[in-house]
Amino acid sequence: MTKPSKAEIVDLVSKRSKNRIKGSVRLEMPGTATLYVDETGAIESDQAADITLTADASVFYDIAMGVKNPAKAFMMRQLKVDGNPMKALKIGEILSTTD
Repeated sequence: MTKPSKAEIVDLVSKRSKNRIKGSVRLEMPGTATLYVDETGAIESDQAADITLTADASVFYDIAMGVKNPAKAFMMRQLKVDGNPMKALKIGEILSTTD
């Protein structure tokens, strides 16, 4: 798979998170971008959030597309969580589903 663009990730994460995420999450994608995500969507920003998730952009994209399970990504050390892991998994589930 090719590396997704920053715009593709922002758009996809915004669509999945809008009116669905409680609180805030910071997605750190080294070499690509840092996003602040809340119930209004995703913006490129490094502001503090309730939870910080760090992974390669392709990992976040695969989670959002439903290709990669967020729990498996965490267990395989592809996804680093700073904050409550249970809340992080819930956010991962929200980002990986369209309903």
